This record gives sequence, C-alpha cells and structure tokens, in this order.
Amino acid sequence: MCGRVHQSGPELPGIFSEMGATEETIAAAWRAHHNGSPRQFLWVIRRQPGLERYVHDLLQWGLLPSWVKDPSDWPYPINARGEDLTAKPSFRGAYKSRRCLIPVDAFFEWMKILEDGKPIKKGTKKQPYAIAMKDRSKFALGGLWESWTDKATQEIRRTFTIVTCEPNSLVGQIHDRMPLILHQKDYDRWLANIEPDPRDLIVPFPAELMDMWPISTKVNSPAYNEPDILDPI
Repeated sequence: MCGRVHQSGPELPGIFSEMGATEETIAAAWRAHHNGSPRQFLWVIRRQPGLERYVHDLLQWGLLPSWVKDPSDWPYPINARGEDLTAKPSFRGAYKSRRCLIPVDAFFEWMKILEDGKPIKKGTKKQPYAIAMKDRSKFALGGLWESWTDKATQEIRRTFTIVTCEPNSLVGQIHDRMPLILHQKDYDRWLANIEPDPRDLIVPFPAELMDMWPISTKVNSPAYNEPDILDPI
C-alpha cells in the first residue's frame, strides 16, 4: 500500500489548477510535507463540481464517503485497490465522478529485511525506500475524493484516498503494490469524470522512468518532517 508521500506544494507540471483552499485553511493545515502521512491535509487537484475548472485544495488523507452515518466508527481507507473500485461501495461513487490527482515528489515504501533468504518473522525489521522519477520531477498519483457533511453542525469534511495497482519491476523488488501514477497526457481524462470507468489507466507506471534508493529509518516516525528524509544511505 502507499502510506507516506513527499509533497512540496500544489503545483503539478502539465496541468493548470486554481487555488480552491482559503488562506485561513492553508494557514491552519498546510506545511511542507516531507513525510506526509494518513490523516494529514495534503494538496489534491480535482474538478470543482458544477464548474469547468480544476482547483487545488487541502483534503484530509483517509476517505470518508458522504453516506457514512458515524465517522467515529469508520476505517478511513488511505488506499483503494484499483481492482475493487467498481465493486466496493466505499469507492464506487467517487471512482465514477470524483477522481483526483495528488501531486508528489516521491513516495515511500518498506521492504522486509531477510535473514538466510527468508523474512525475519519475530520483531520484523524493514528497510525504507524513497521512490521517485529519475529526473526528480513532480508527478501525479491517481486518487478519489469525497465530501461529508455533519448534519448537526453542517461542517463539511473533504477527504481522499490513493488508488493502488500491481507494481512495476522496480517497486516489485520491495513490495507487491504501488500507487497509481498517471502520465501527463492522461490527467484531463482522469479528472474530467466523463468516463465512469477508465480502467485502462490503472496500470503500473514504466519502471525505466523511475528511481528507488534506501533511506534512513527516520521516515518511520510520522512526526519526522525534515528535508533530509530523502537523503540516500
């Protein structure tokens, strides 16, 4: 699954989006996320309902569908398996009409450390890796977003989840899943929500365009949010 990302800001090459978040929201929720983790507010690019424009907003990571009655008893999924998008009620509606992009500089994944060729079972140790584009350009993860309204206070909560797919040959060396990475030419198609099921886009990104390197276990703590988190070891 994809549970940590490096996000330096809302801009994404290849697409124009306007500011959707208010200055008050930005001041309260945003800081550079060198180690962005679930339940934090991250930049998301989406098509604003009813308007012919794309906006970048701060949404909370962990999907909360509009039909959930008790949010305190909801798991807030941070990932949505691409194979399950049309089958699971948690994702079906958002996949059909509320798709989004999450601009990132890198994402992180962990590999189990082996001992004598086998994973260590007791007290399993894992080596974290940073995964990015070879040219270190920013790229887009495919996601889904939702809007939930508190009936008592009318407070609106907007949340998102990241779609995952089978890994390419690079990420497959350390994990059996990877986040959906979209090509620039497919941004409009994913965001436009004209097609209810653009299934052919949910495929592994070409491994030859990507890079992966081991990093410090400092990334294990969501509280650690320093630029050196990407430094190779």
